Amino acid sequence: MTHLPRRAFITRALNVAGAASLSWPGLALARERAQPLVATRLSESLTLICGAGGNVVAARGPDGLLLVDGGSRERSRELLRLALRETRSRRVHTLINTHWHPEQTGSNEALGRSGARIIAHENTKLWLGAKITTPWDNRTYQPLPAVALPNDTLYTKAQLRWGAEQVEYGYLFQAHTDGDLYVFFRDSNVLVAGGVISSDGWPLIDWWTGGWIVGLVNGLETLLALANDTTRIVPGTGPVMSRDELRAQRDMYAEIASRLQKLLRQGKGPQEVLDAGPAREFRPEWGDQTFFLTMAFKSLWGQLTPDA
Repeated sequence: MTHLPRRAFITRALNVAGAASLSWPGLALARERAQPLVATRLSESLTLICGAGGNVVAARGPDGLLLVDGGSRERSRELLRLALRETRSRRVHTLINTHWHPEQTGSNEALGRSGARIIAHENTKLWLGAKITTPWDNRTYQPLPAVALPNDTLYTKAQLRWGAEQVEYGYLFQAHTDGDLYVFFRDSNVLVAGGVISSDGWPLIDWWTGGWIVGLVNGLETLLALANDTTRIVPGTGPVMSRDELRAQRDMYAEIASRLQKLLRQGKGPQEVLDAGPAREFRPEWGDQTFFLTMAFKSLWGQLTPDA
């Protein structure tokens, strides 16, 4: 990626400006480790599995299973056994990574060693092959071994036929990360959105690996254009959503993004942004907004600086 040197410059500047002492929103994953995995049939060929770190969709086909995301490494074995049992399949043939985060790529190594095809955006492959230390919690993610890396990458969009399903997948440019993919099962009218949206809490806007709040809004616009009133939308975490619920999220994040940009242009810092409460009236049931707002605000710094 030719923009890596510039990214490195920007992220060093962000650190100098002071990263808040924040933790990765993997607390939900920690809770899920004590919960059973739950499989729900979405259609004759599609099954949703919840509780493995992130939502996983399994599509049955003549050559085996196609999985969208693979849960966490800690629950990978349990997840794969359940997916095969629920779909009466013998093997996982293809895995699609919607982005690089470990809650979605925990089955890469096991499936890579079994010879599975692993599809991802090229940026996701690059992140999975790199050592990443996230500044908000100083946590280091080691590169995956070569066998676990995606072996089929794309830059824009592609499609394939999987049994009864026409599967379309494409890039959501710099939203949650800079490697996000959606996966659309046309025949079942099920749209898998990955980490770009969640229906049970504030999302992570991972500015360290290329995500930003305006890109998130643009990603939701792309998803809205793909969906219709009967589309079932599978978020990265949380219950399945309708198009109306997706539209409500788009409107909310668009308003928050607009407010954050105004505060940035006023020269405000992260604590002043939190004090201003730019999302105060939204989603009180999702709890503390500190992490989300801090990440969303910092995501603007590398995009709206004069040289951007």
